Amino acid sequence: MSETASELEELRAALAAAEGRAAVAEADLAQARAVVSTSEAMIAALKLEIALLKRDKYGRSAERAARLIDQLELQLEELVADAAEDKAQAEQAAEKTTTVAGFDRRKPVKKAFPDHLPRERVVVEAPTACTCCGSGRIVKMGEDITETLEVIPRQWKVIQTVREKFTCRACEKISQPPAPFHPVPRGWAGPSLLAMIIFEKYGQHQPLNRQAERYTREGVELSLSTLADQVGAVTALLEPLQALIEAHVLAAERLHGDDTTVPLLARGGTKTARLWTYVRDDRPFSGTAPPAVVFKFSRDRAGEHPFGHLRGWQGILQADAYAGYNQLYQSDRSPGSVLPSLCWSHARRKFFELADVEGNIRKGKSPKDISPIAFEAVKRIDALFEIERNIKGLGPTARLEARQRLSMPLVEDLERWLRGERAKLSKHAKVAKAIDYLMSPAHWPGFTRFLEDGRVCLTNNAAERSLRGVALGRKSWLFAGSERGGQRAAAMYTLIGTAKLNDIDPQAWLAEVIARISEMPVSQLPELLPWNWKQPADRPAEAA
Repeated sequence: MSETASELEELRAALAAAEGRAAVAEADLAQARAVVSTSEAMIAALKLEIALLKRDKYGRSAERAARLIDQLELQLEELVADAAEDKAQAEQAAEKTTTVAGFDRRKPVKKAFPDHLPRERVVVEAPTACTCCGSGRIVKMGEDITETLEVIPRQWKVIQTVREKFTCRACEKISQPPAPFHPVPRGWAGPSLLAMIIFEKYGQHQPLNRQAERYTREGVELSLSTLADQVGAVTALLEPLQALIEAHVLAAERLHGDDTTVPLLARGGTKTARLWTYVRDDRPFSGTAPPAVVFKFSRDRAGEHPFGHLRGWQGILQADAYAGYNQLYQSDRSPGSVLPSLCWSHARRKFFELADVEGNIRKGKSPKDISPIAFEAVKRIDALFEIERNIKGLGPTARLEARQRLSMPLVEDLERWLRGERAKLSKHAKVAKAIDYLMSPAHWPGFTRFLEDGRVCLTNNAAERSLRGVALGRKSWLFAGSERGGQRAAAMYTLIGTAKLNDIDPQAWLAEVIARISEMPVSQLPELLPWNWKQPADRPAEAA
């Protein structure tokens, strides 16, 4: 029996040793996974940082630049989550054994939380005696503070404005202060609430029905019709400010113009309407005028719409080669013809689609299908973009001098080369169509306008950026309910888009504008324009 007991103890010891080795191996594997996933996250973070630095330095030089950054950000998000998960599993495995060597995980440098956030101090109860010897003679020598960012769910409140009544014992008259001011007639909502409704609908693309559902979950029932009534009233309230922004935009000597589709609710379904944008942005040539944007809505894309939008305006219009703008370019137009300046990004894109090796491979096409002419054209056009990056922000005179010295020889050489290649191609060739778009007698003067005026940009990207939010919003609000609704959306996009161009918080700005505009004389309304407005948090510091 003693031998059997001894053998049993040996087996138990061997099993325990095997389990220990298995635990160590499991811990080693978990930590190895954590190291690998952490390294992958570091690599993804560096790739994203490089892509962002390139974009800041060189601009959006490639068609896939924005898409690449979005992909890198998503990849980084997933890899960091993987690394955190593997790290937690490694720590859990390490708790089962004390023989596993640790590793140092490179932690990202955490930015300090903003100073304007309120701090809630929670003091951990101090010991009454020494944890080592038990003595009560302990003295505080300092403290360590760990900051945790927390959020409090949105709080709704009802402001009760009490107006006391007084009666005079001498004359029997009743006195009472006037009723409180509301931004809209018969209003019940405060300026901040109105600004939130407007910004979420037009700035965050949250339709009113979704807002109403969320407010109900938060304990405040507001019907769709109630919210819509406030939107209409605020639109009318802000109309004078929208008119000031439009006047500022149309005072420019150079504008960016573009349009995009908007589904419009119609009988039996939807029809395709249009939202037009006109952007004033003089910053690329160191202009001092504030940037601004105006949106317009129309039921279709007829050329009469841009002609009417820019009635009375004369200058340089940077746009694509849409024929609807041709009425503006007529020599007998009053007060004068508009000079077209066409977008090189549009021309480059037509070549790029034929020279995109990766894109064609993804579509299942052979690399042999890549057009060498298109590939060479992209390289030559990219040389022009490189020059533009280096002169961005310079004055018109310096920009024009650099273009005539550096860009003009490249453009002349590009023209000769493209005309020579085009003569060898069939009119049915895809690359021939791209060449014809650029070299058309009707288009070429517009493409070379930048060689004659230092204020002109090489691309129409400013207008395309202004429409980016609309393109995202289409997926949320589905369609404009009516023509009036489309016009109302255009007015709100004008206000919010201009605020964003001037780097201010649209919702905070709208809240103050709604609160003040009714009491301000017309002569003081320019004080409320985005470029003249300062956030309340900035004012005390300025006064000090």
